[in-house]
Amino acid sequence: MKRFAAERRVFFWEEPIACDHPLPYLEYHPFPADDVIALRPRVPHWWNREQVEEGLRDLLDMLVATSVPVDPVLWFYTPMMLGFADHLRASLTVYDCMDELSAFAFADPLLVDREAALIARADVMFTGGYSLYEAKRDRHDAITPFPSAVDVAHFAAARAGVTEAEDQRGITGPKLGFYGVIDERIDLTLIDAVAASRPDWQIVMVGPVVKIDPAALPQAPNIHWLGNRHYNDLPAYLTGWSVALMPFAINAATRFISPTKTPEYLAAGKPVVSTPIVDVIRHYGDLSGVAIAGDAPAFVAACEAALTLAPDGAWRDEADALLAATSWDRTFASMKAKMVPKRIPVAPAIHPAAPLIGRRAHYDALVVGAGFAGSVLAERLAAGSGKRVLVIDKRPHIAGNAFDHHDAAGIMVHRYGPHIFHTNSDDVFAYLSRFTKWRQYEHRVLASVRGKLVPIPINRTTLNTLYGLDLHDDAAAAAFLSARAEPREIVTSEDVVVAAVGQELYETFFRGYTRKQWGLDPSELDKAVTARVPTRTNTDDRYFGDRHQAMPLNGYTAMFENMLDHPNITVQTGVDFADCDVRADHLVYTGPVDEYFGHRFGPLPYRSLEFRHETHDVAQFQPVAVVNYPAPDVPYTRITEYKHLTGQTAPRTSISYEFPQAEGDPYYPIPRAENQALYRRYAALADALPDVSFVGRLATYRYYNMDQVVGQALATYRRLAPDLVPMLNRVTVAA
Repeated sequence: MKRFAAERRVFFWEEPIACDHPLPYLEYHPFPADDVIALRPRVPHWWNREQVEEGLRDLLDMLVATSVPVDPVLWFYTPMMLGFADHLRASLTVYDCMDELSAFAFADPLLVDREAALIARADVMFTGGYSLYEAKRDRHDAITPFPSAVDVAHFAAARAGVTEAEDQRGITGPKLGFYGVIDERIDLTLIDAVAASRPDWQIVMVGPVVKIDPAALPQAPNIHWLGNRHYNDLPAYLTGWSVALMPFAINAATRFISPTKTPEYLAAGKPVVSTPIVDVIRHYGDLSGVAIAGDAPAFVAACEAALTLAPDGAWRDEADALLAATSWDRTFASMKAKMVPKRIPVAPAIHPAAPLIGRRAHYDALVVGAGFAGSVLAERLAAGSGKRVLVIDKRPHIAGNAFDHHDAAGIMVHRYGPHIFHTNSDDVFAYLSRFTKWRQYEHRVLASVRGKLVPIPINRTTLNTLYGLDLHDDAAAAAFLSARAEPREIVTSEDVVVAAVGQELYETFFRGYTRKQWGLDPSELDKAVTARVPTRTNTDDRYFGDRHQAMPLNGYTAMFENMLDHPNITVQTGVDFADCDVRADHLVYTGPVDEYFGHRFGPLPYRSLEFRHETHDVAQFQPVAVVNYPAPDVPYTRITEYKHLTGQTAPRTSISYEFPQAEGDPYYPIPRAENQALYRRYAALADALPDVSFVGRLATYRYYNMDQVVGQALATYRRLAPDLVPMLNRVTVAA
């Protein structure tokens, strides 16, 4: 309902509560920061059904007369509300059928007849899952299934170390938990059997007990009934669980359920064990983090297996990939597209290819940014789907940060620092190979420390050179490093290095360089930063170990020119997004996501770079393409000599010094937990825009390599391709 608030006022009518007051009245409860008001009716406790519904009808009429100036949209989540709202005139009627309520215990006998009346009145009907849709799809001609979505950011707080709930913190041992209404849908016998089978496990049940006698709940020292808790508090319980449970009974009440818990548990990073609910099997049964068990022994075995899953294992990545395509905002956007009154004829759409006299130029897609993300998607949309694409970039050239050109000395240089291509993806390499031939190149980097140039990443040669040693094999190098390593819990970038090579090598190679690069101490940065640079015990001095390592034979800019050389693609450089006055069916945005939303929640932190380019009258300036300078008293981080990358031969050479800085063009998202939390707020806004694709390092606030950006762009196209039906002016970009 909050999604409507951006467009209109929303009233959410809750179930009435009996009270001692002689007259009915409404309690108003505004939602903070949203144009949504919850209405809680209060009615005398001695009234019968007819009196209650008459009183509710009067309250509803009063609300409409005083606060609703136009015919409202009526959104029914239960047919029982038709008893006091059937007389209202509405601009649209929605029946949002979340469950087969008539199958629940103590169901009102009027439910079946009222649902039939509501279906006959509704303009559009939604179901909360596919099983429910299959049971009711022949009852309405505009019915669509919408399985449960999830507020990923809310439940992901359980992964980020949110403080565990106080009443659960004292429970020791592996905790296997459930939250939700505890009623006839829960298999109490199963819970009792699991607890008895494994007394060392702690079964935590969070939620109100409804329609069943609390005395019927199984009691054991390792079963904990914690009662009802607020939605906002659920991550504080999830964070302490090792496994999330869905111990549903298999009965009429669960035949059509599509539990929201499944994606919520997965968003919290918890493996799930469920009884065989049809929609759970349908949507999540193939995930390695979700187990289905039909009886108590199988349920126990599935829990045992779930407890062995690594917290950050591949199963979680698999679940995250599925969750990335679902959100409440995306679900509502799809619902909204279906909300057309069935009694009002819909005017035929104007074909977007038709000439529009006096109107702005129209394209199937507008791509903002001509770097890897934007250019790959432009090429795929044009060549793969036949779309007319406009590509704009505020810089005066294409290729983004990979832009290269010949300088005044005739040396091909990278204007924005060295870009060395490497990937393990055969698909990415094959795709780019359509637009360039390659020069085989294996990147090697030296670090200037203690007056010597030594290989980085640290290898056996580094150790022998730096310490005057003669370590002959991997075992000797490993023993040397092991003697210096300081085991510790891996949380920050500092922990990664110190745990591998010890404090001295950390100070020599990493601390100063990282402080200069990021403006922060490694102890303040996510562990992923230094985890990108391995430590070796052999003499392999290549910087990367990827299967494909090469440089575009004629340079990156030439590769991008070939990629964008398509009759359906128009390229305009030197054009800012804010000044682009065109219409487009779809927008691909590769700039900073916080900038797109006007820095609504504040700016996301980025690190920038400044380059000093020089040409020297020598054939070679340094022995390799890149030399790092980790010492904190040297103001730059590295020097690049480009002839090593391109293979050029010339009597002169060109180099660049790299100076990290806080201000300037955004280059690197700064990997810290608080920055990711801020990004998730922008990601929620982005997720609500189905006609805008946010792609690339800046748009998704990720520290990606070039091949990863290409892979992300290709994956985005694969998701878009089935739905690339032109829709006139779905996105308007105006000055």
